[in-house]
Amino acid sequence: MSAEPHPSLPPVRLHSDAELARDALVAPLFARAVRLARWAGPDTRVDVGGELVPQQLAEAVALLGLDAADEDSPGHAAQAWRVAVDTGLVDVTEPEEDVEGGGDGAEPEYGTAVPGEDLALVSGGAPGDVLDLWLAALDAVLADAAVPDLDDLVDAMDAGGEIDFDRLDWNPQREADFLDGILANLYLLTVTEGGAGDGPVPLPVLAASMIVPDDMGDPTDAVLEQVSDAMMRLDDQFRQLEPIGLVEFHPVDEELMTEADDLPDTVIEDDEDVSRYGMVRLTPLGLYGVRARMLEAGVEAPALGELADKGADALLDAVSFYSEAAAQAEIEQWLAGRELPVAVAELLAAARGADEAAPLRRLRCQQALTPAGREAEPAVRAVLDDPELGGLARVWLAEHGVGDVPAPDPEMVLWLTVDTIAAQLAAEGETEELPLLMRTLTEHHNEFFEQVWRVEHPATAYVLEAMGRLHPDKKSSKEARKAAFKARSRRP
Repeated sequence: MSAEPHPSLPPVRLHSDAELARDALVAPLFARAVRLARWAGPDTRVDVGGELVPQQLAEAVALLGLDAADEDSPGHAAQAWRVAVDTGLVDVTEPEEDVEGGGDGAEPEYGTAVPGEDLALVSGGAPGDVLDLWLAALDAVLADAAVPDLDDLVDAMDAGGEIDFDRLDWNPQREADFLDGILANLYLLTVTEGGAGDGPVPLPVLAASMIVPDDMGDPTDAVLEQVSDAMMRLDDQFRQLEPIGLVEFHPVDEELMTEADDLPDTVIEDDEDVSRYGMVRLTPLGLYGVRARMLEAGVEAPALGELADKGADALLDAVSFYSEAAAQAEIEQWLAGRELPVAVAELLAAARGADEAAPLRRLRCQQALTPAGREAEPAVRAVLDDPELGGLARVWLAEHGVGDVPAPDPEMVLWLTVDTIAAQLAAEGETEELPLLMRTLTEHHNEFFEQVWRVEHPATAYVLEAMGRLHPDKKSSKEARKAAFKARSRRP
């Protein structure tokens, strides 16, 4: 009877679009790209490929306030220019031919660059427009991050100056997929209840999540060496991704990089400072960005609050597979702004059903109704005679101190017991608390197992089989197994 696992990721709590847009505008690389786009004009010269010519690049370094004496500054300015071009913040017209001048005295021919139409969206567009531009910038940075560094490219050149890609052992799609997989795992570690949350993730843990098989005990030396190699790649890649605002990154300790004997093991002692091996966390903007990429790839990645305008059926179907805390947060946002009596009636109607997911829907419905005040009483009373909702209604009315509530008949009590255990099994599986719940539900009912197998609930046999495994009382567990056999036998 157990329902199939839901394929979606846990829901993420995102900042508002306005907050995220502000974060995007102050991300160093994106802010530099915007400044360069505003600087571009009729006198801006580019070469083939749309890159700034050396003199213009030096001007860009100065405009951005970068240290002209730092050998990395031209690279930072060039990257910001590429982002501006790739996002449409700048429109370039490349030269028809690249003439470098020569003995004939010909002047070099250059292309031109002007601010693009999309630049106006930075200050005059909606937050969503800014985020779209930032996502385009993120795509460009991720593409750059998947390319080997310059030293590796030089080492892989053959005698003719061409890059030997077989020698380089670089597959662009494989590298892009690996980085996407890393970001997806970092996202999952962040949004999963009990995971990293707002805290950073050690780089060895993240690398191992992509390389070490789930069923492997102690990793082999070969696997550990792969993890170490991946760590070094990620160290370089996260350094590139931090300026766009995707992550906050504490890089690998430089001393470790020079200790060749330490890295292949990647074994972190309990008393060792794990931050030496690198730490990374997704920023709120990073969570938004990774989720957007996953959605584009067809991954179901829900966000809290996106069900606020959906019907009660869609709400209960979705939150049935959320953690209790996430479900409560989503339900509260759904209820906000709705007339409570109408909303309660919708929730109760959506909780009906004999499908495998129905018990969990009813459990979430009960959770949704818990904070409701007495104004919900008429809608709850209306289902007292409903065979599927009558027990739930009586529980709510009793918890809210409502008098004159008719006692449930024995069949309803048994049905509600089966439904409750089925819901708990679907929500959390066979937890340590479940046997105690089973004891509580059965200890005051002397003939429970003699009667429960006759209950017309789709999950009756499934629940009894679980009670046979989990009930803390041996006699009761034996009776449960017998009752489960009877329940199975009576069904066609």
